Amino acid sequence: MEYRAVRPARFLARPNRFIARVELDGREETVHVKNTGRCRELLLPGRRVYLEESANPARKTRFDLIAVDKDGLLINMDAQAPNRVFEEWARAGGFREGLTLLRPEKTWGASRFDFYWEDAAGEKGFVEVKGCTLEEDGLALFPDAPTLRGVKHLRELAAAQGEGYRNTVCIVLQMKGCRLFAPNERTHPDFGAALREAARAGVRVLALDCRVEPGRLEIDGLVPVALEDPRGTLGGCTPRD
Repeated sequence: MEYRAVRPARFLARPNRFIARVELDGREETVHVKNTGRCRELLLPGRRVYLEESANPARKTRFDLIAVDKDGLLINMDAQAPNRVFEEWARAGGFREGLTLLRPEKTWGASRFDFYWEDAAGEKGFVEVKGCTLEEDGLALFPDAPTLRGVKHLRELAAAQGEGYRNTVCIVLQMKGCRLFAPNERTHPDFGAALREAARAGVRVLALDCRVEPGRLEIDGLVPVALEDPRGTLGGCTPRD
């Protein structure tokens, strides 16, 4: 996927989840942040960020913040990007040979999964896509904040697996160069437990990294998955969703 009219800026502050203040061409600008996650380790004062100019002249904010340079590691922060790049990659044949159907947002049970697929062999299944922007010393971690919704999705993927669907949870690393993906059990131990339960039920756990440029994002390849956090756990936090 590609962005239009991308410009570099310097991050100043984030008054709330939806907006940030940046320095652009020597002036302060308020921009929309395309990720409502905490991103505390990314959005630090002085860091270089990248903005996409909106094509809508009626918007209150002229730019969207889409990427950040974390000490030389370029990370895409657009929360809508993982689904888009997964769909591009899947339709190009990366996900499954003989794919005949890929439909976004399919409801099953009490969940609405990101994708439903069918193939020429008669197989069918669901895919839940999660975007990952948290990196520590080459380790990619998800989630960056407790997520009840994420646990619910994993448990329902496992339940659907028992009814003949072949399901996948796909973690899209919005960066390049991580050596391993693992659940962030220091932040949310229940997510790690649910991920292991899903894997035992037959749900495929897939981690994919991306080639990231200021104006472009593309899935590149597989990253090894650890089903337990190699750092161990330090308790947990109260889920917010």
